[in-house]
Parts: sequence; C-alpha cells; structure tokens
Amino acid sequence: MAKLGKRTRAAREAFAGKDNITVEDAVALIKANASAKFDETVEIAVNLGVDPRHADQMVRGKVSLPNGTGKEVRVAVFARGDKAEEAKKAGADIVGAEDLMETIQGGKIDFDRCIATPDMMPIVGRLGKVLGPRNLMPNPKVGTVTPDVAAAVEAAKGGEVQFKVEKAGVVHAGVGKASFDAEKLAENIRAFCDAVAKAKPAGAKGTYMKRVSLSSTMGPGVSVDVANATEAQAVAAE
Repeated sequence: MAKLGKRTRAAREAFAGKDNITVEDAVALIKANASAKFDETVEIAVNLGVDPRHADQMVRGKVSLPNGTGKEVRVAVFARGDKAEEAKKAGADIVGAEDLMETIQGGKIDFDRCIATPDMMPIVGRLGKVLGPRNLMPNPKVGTVTPDVAAAVEAAKGGEVQFKVEKAGVVHAGVGKASFDAEKLAENIRAFCDAVAKAKPAGAKGTYMKRVSLSSTMGPGVSVDVANATEAQAVAAE
C-alpha cells in the first residue's frame, strides 16, 4: 500500500471521529483542510431512501444556489433563427442545430449544460445515448427544454444546479468552492438540501434523506446531521 502524503494523513486525522456534525462545523473542517494547489470544489452527496428503478421513486430537480457554484459553466443550446440569437445574446457558448448534433455525434462534448427549444427535440432525441449517461439530455422537468432559452442560459450561468438520483440512490453536486466564505457555503448547502427534500417522490417510503456527506475535491468526507442540513429544520433547532 502506498504511503499517504503528509497533507492527506493530516486531513484524515482532523476528520477522524467527526460524524453527524453541523453544516457550519463541517464547512470549517473542509475549508481548514483543503490544501490543494487549486481552488477545490466543495461537494455534497445525499443518500436517499428511494429505488430509482421505479418511476414513482425517481428524484430529479434543480436549484439556484444563492451564492453560485464558483464554476464557469459552458452552455450549449439547440435552437434556430431568433431563438438562436437570443441564446447567443444571453451568453451561450455553443449554439446550433444539425451541425451541433453532428459535432456531438463525432465525440466532441465541450459543454456542461445542454438546452433546447421544444422544436429541436426530434434532433436532440437522436443524442439520447450520448447525452443521457452524462446527465446532459435536455428535459422540460428541469427547464432545459424551453422556448425561453435566454432565461435558461442565464440560470445555468448564474449558479443553477441540476440533480438526479443515481442507481444507488445517491444525489450529488458541487455546491461552491473552498475559497467561499463559510457562511455562503452553508447557505448553498442548505439550499441544495432543501431542494432535494422538496423533490421527494410520491413512492418514497420510510426515511427519505438518510445521510448527507460533504467533502472537498481532494479531501476526505464528513457526514452532516440531516436535520441541520435543511434550512427550516436548522432554524427550528436554534
């Protein structure tokens, strides 16, 4: 087994014995131990009591983080004519139709969010096997299939995060950067958890939000008290 580096070992020692702590304590711990040479992303993972193989237990949604993600989001838009111009003016990085489809089919996916006007879906539908596994397929449920492409582009650029439960029942996302103020990170984390809580599907049985974990890109994880991670419950506990 390879030896752990000094920073990794120190981080693990700092995190040892920490379990089900408050969001604020978790953020402080992560910020103090995010020692990479780049600005690490603070990542959240929420374990849910659902089985996404059943349609009535699928969890997906979106949330506009109050303090943004700290990440530059590249947006691709499928649109023609006036809608294409609207997307470009709103700041879309790539705009096209059949030409964009061919680029993606050729293996070039140089974007983080994909938006489409409704009339473009026959074209976009051909890319399901490519975009679907990457969670990039436009979907009206999260506002990425819309005639208002300008608003969708601005939301994506402004810190909107989409989430979708994975096969193992986990939802994860980046909720900011280690350089963010602790208070801003805590606000983002609670906003994300609130959105996941509100997205509880009708078919969910028993405990819905089982575990919330936080980590930085290169750091170990720490579990957060689930009740403390949602805004309403945190306020009630004060």
